[in-house]
Amino acid sequence: MNLENICQEVIATAKSAGAFIAGERVHFNAATIEKKGKANFVSYVDKMAEEMIVADLRKILPEAGFITEEGTATDSGERFRWVIDPLDGTTNFIHGTPPYAVSIGLIDHQEIILGVVYEIFRGECFYAWKGSPAFVDGKVIHVSDAATSEESLIITGFPYGDLQYVDEFTTAIRYFMGNSHGIRRFGSAATDLSYVAAGRAEAFWELGLHAWDVAAGALILQQAGGKVSDFKGSDQFLFSGEIVAATGKYFTEFQRLIAEFYSKKQ
Repeated sequence: MNLENICQEVIATAKSAGAFIAGERVHFNAATIEKKGKANFVSYVDKMAEEMIVADLRKILPEAGFITEEGTATDSGERFRWVIDPLDGTTNFIHGTPPYAVSIGLIDHQEIILGVVYEIFRGECFYAWKGSPAFVDGKVIHVSDAATSEESLIITGFPYGDLQYVDEFTTAIRYFMGNSHGIRRFGSAATDLSYVAAGRAEAFWELGLHAWDVAAGALILQQAGGKVSDFKGSDQFLFSGEIVAATGKYFTEFQRLIAEFYSKKQ
């Protein structure tokens, strides 16, 4: 299997879906929005983009199954599975506020081996495959050299729906407000991970995510020299609903802090 060639085909797929999404944003009708949960939305744009992506990926790797946010394909696949978020940052998209992205990952059993994140508003494509550097639009990217909170810009996502751990989240926010370069919330986990990979921030954590939110971005970050885990430091982040990600030098400290803040979480 030539992952580099496959990645180039996936990039074309992501950009095609991104062009469709960008075109629909111009005349988007808010009346088409459906609510999946509190502050969790979906529109015909998400669904149609996913159908387009699935159709392309079936041609690229016919034997692969799918894990998709909108459920347009549920093939299990014996070995390979595509992990797709057709529009990561739907709430941003609805309001015309960047960023929002197409996220496509490929897993071999439980190992992520390819990731493409196309951030639509800026037209930037982040990508990597197993054994490659990480890239944005053909340029090699790498995490920053920051090794401490005091050197770092932190990204997170605000809790919604399940507010069980708001106190833990608030404690973390309070700490980083006083001990880092600051905190940002962009609203697209795939983009967040890609930004850490590109050295635009040093760390990211969030609770309540799904595999399609993080698969592609996590692989890109790892290939850029970063590290990823769940809150406890294990490699089960893909399906655990929680993620900690940081530069290679800062990861140990950052993961320890998040584990302490969420110590009551079982």
